[in-house]
Amino acid sequence: MKTSVSRILAPLTAFAVAASLSACGDSAESSTASVTVWMYPVIADEQANTAYWAQIEKDFEAANTNTDLKVEQQPWAKRDEKLAAAFSGGKGPDVLLLNPDQIPQYVKNGSLAPVDKVVEPAKDSFLPNALSALTVDGKVYGAPIYHTVTTTLYNKKLLDKAGITTPPQTWEEIKAAAPKLKAAGVATLDYSASPEATLNLNFYPLLWQAGGSVFSEDGQKAAFNGPEGVEALTFLTSLYSAGAIPKSSLTNGNVIADQALGKQQVAMGFTNTPADAKTVASTWGAGNVIVGKPLQGKKQVGFGLPGGLAINAGSKNIAAAEKFLGFMIEPEQLIALGTASGFLSPRTDAKVPAKDPQAQQFSDALEFAFPGEPNPAARQVMSLLAAEIQAALTGKKSPQQALDAAAKQADDLLSRQR
Repeated sequence: MKTSVSRILAPLTAFAVAASLSACGDSAESSTASVTVWMYPVIADEQANTAYWAQIEKDFEAANTNTDLKVEQQPWAKRDEKLAAAFSGGKGPDVLLLNPDQIPQYVKNGSLAPVDKVVEPAKDSFLPNALSALTVDGKVYGAPIYHTVTTTLYNKKLLDKAGITTPPQTWEEIKAAAPKLKAAGVATLDYSASPEATLNLNFYPLLWQAGGSVFSEDGQKAAFNGPEGVEALTFLTSLYSAGAIPKSSLTNGNVIADQALGKQQVAMGFTNTPADAKTVASTWGAGNVIVGKPLQGKKQVGFGLPGGLAINAGSKNIAAAEKFLGFMIEPEQLIALGTASGFLSPRTDAKVPAKDPQAQQFSDALEFAFPGEPNPAARQVMSLLAAEIQAALTGKKSPQQALDAAAKQADDLLSRQR
């Protein structure tokens, strides 16, 4: 990052250096590589997010004097559309932050360069799922810089109001708690069914808890319409029809302050983050925030994935981009980012210190974190399935009918991409 003064002086400095080299008979020329990074608000506080990445620019440039780093903040909303347009137009950034389910599609169309050379020196220090989730056909395409985890979040005040002393931790316990909470005027489970919400934070964890999967083992067909998927969607729709899931779930978009859970209209959520816990503590009161482990159906599993820095295969400065990735996966940077964002570190030798018992409970939930099922069509399948889940929740289709309809569309899509 450069001040306006440095930009004014830069041409004069460059001229002076060139003249000096010429006078000495040295024909070598200094060159500056420019690396542009598309970053997203991984630090929830906007001011803190801006300050953090400004410091990263300063520190990286100090350590790499011939590299001009520019971190550009991008919104989460419609990021896939913007990335696709940038890549297709040959105007993408040098480095970009991607999730595991985004990577396969960009590998398939040749947009990403492997980053094995960057992560190899520290390969054994990463969490097992951190690298495998960012790997396609044996090559790593993302350097992990943080690891997310989601788990259950309970409002103790609302549970107490219903006479529930032990937070429900299994599907059966949720079903048993629902009538008690309804009698107390409270919904049981929050859910985000908006088409804008990622299924990784609503339906997929329930599918995995039921023992199911999104895709067949070979990734060629949809598998979510099997018995496990029907069981998961039936669990969901039965709670919704009984009023245990609030009607507002149809428009919820994974923003806790806007949801029934944040507004204290529902007793628990099941895909919540450390940032969510911090947000609600200010309105519920810290003593009313309970963090539990992921829900258990046939399996106990929650969603959690690494955020990986990927390199644009079309970048003219791949070597400089690799230096930036290497800088960001150093323990010092990972701990600093985790401390600022509330996320966890993807390395076992660079743990983010837990500031309080709640942070430790999220850390404990990491062992149950599953990063999802990478597939080039993953995002497109989500949009197909989300619409059918809405149809099931509103009673327009049965769970089996809704999942079969989505599976048919998904299979057609997958067959065209083979």
